[in-house]
Amino acid sequence: MKYYLPLLVFFLFVNKGMSQIDSTSVKTTEQDSIKKTEFLRSIGNGYFPTKYINIDLRYLIKYNQYEGFRTGLGGITNSDFSKKFRLQGYTVYGFLDHNFKYSFGGGFRIAKKTNTWINLAYTNDLQETGSSNFLTDKRFFQFFEPRLINIDLFHKYISKTISLEHQLHPKIITETQFGVSNINPTYNYTFDLNSGESFTDYDLTMFKTSLQWNPFSKFEYSENGINETKAGYPKFTLQYTKSLANVLGGDLSFSKVDFRTIQKFNYKNNASTELVLTTGITSENTPLTHMYHAYPNNVNKETIWSRFSVAGTNSFETMYFNEFFSDSFATLQLKHAFAPFNVSPWFKPQLVFISRFALGTMKDTFRHQGISFNTLDKGFTESGLEINKLFFGFGLSFAYRYGAYHLPNIEDNIAVKFTFNISLD
Repeated sequence: MKYYLPLLVFFLFVNKGMSQIDSTSVKTTEQDSIKKTEFLRSIGNGYFPTKYINIDLRYLIKYNQYEGFRTGLGGITNSDFSKKFRLQGYTVYGFLDHNFKYSFGGGFRIAKKTNTWINLAYTNDLQETGSSNFLTDKRFFQFFEPRLINIDLFHKYISKTISLEHQLHPKIITETQFGVSNINPTYNYTFDLNSGESFTDYDLTMFKTSLQWNPFSKFEYSENGINETKAGYPKFTLQYTKSLANVLGGDLSFSKVDFRTIQKFNYKNNASTELVLTTGITSENTPLTHMYHAYPNNVNKETIWSRFSVAGTNSFETMYFNEFFSDSFATLQLKHAFAPFNVSPWFKPQLVFISRFALGTMKDTFRHQGISFNTLDKGFTESGLEINKLFFGFGLSFAYRYGAYHLPNIEDNIAVKFTFNISLD
């Protein structure tokens, strides 16, 4: 017994120590897993996290037809810097237009539970003519933006804005913005008012308010606010814009209403069906810069292979850039992704069927001088398919244009492009 007793004590001690090591190992593994998840979420949102500043990956390098290569640096302070206020900004340089663009600003939180922030910003940059964005859109980031490569129709803007972010409810996000801006198209454009006045550039005093309702999503509270933990569908977004004439130097008076709903059905075999309906309408005296272009993504070149580029996420692949503009429009996009082909653990291509439809109108086209375009009043249709994830996230896209805007030359109705899909799991 005098030999077994010390041996028993020794084993009990070793077992307790091993249990502590196992417990510590599990905790360390869990912490590492949480850190990895947070890091990948930051990268997926377009940020590279550091101690006090998250570097904004959107500004590192891009390319378009007006600026050529556009490169710079941006960032925003994180919660380790302060949980109550933040600073953000960026500076970029275009190697083709030889100009710097920049933005700087900040915000302070006035209510933690509702994630309410007041923000101030000054921006001197470019924006694509005819593009329309929702204030409440979740930050959208891609490693590269395929449509951007071929865009050549931009307008310069210098804006000063104040905005209020507020979460009325975990399922309802709102943002309201008020600001003044100077708009200067980079192309030959003159806007004629009914009063007889003409503008080649103009000042706008703008009020915007946007609401996003996600009735079927799941949310949770954290120290950083309210976070969406599970996306539910449908989702609804509504935005109202008012330009005020004779207020703080504003030249034009017009209104805009934009609406979007997204419905997605996910199936057990990893197949899915997605429908996106987007509409917008503007009032009289709206310049071309603030109208709608329906997100075309086809370059104006002669042959199929000279137009070969990268397909967008929700863009019309056979619609040529600057071909159509509308003062009111609606688009409906349908995507059905079949279950991935399980060829091997590393090779799982996926077939996707796509169909898109756009309808739009334009009153008084003669008031937009210096630029020619068509209208969408007859309805634009295209359909096609994608074979995704063939090689390192790349795949192939095929689309065909038919219906009222079918072109006489068959190959002008066909678009063949790369696709790029990657997930940070």
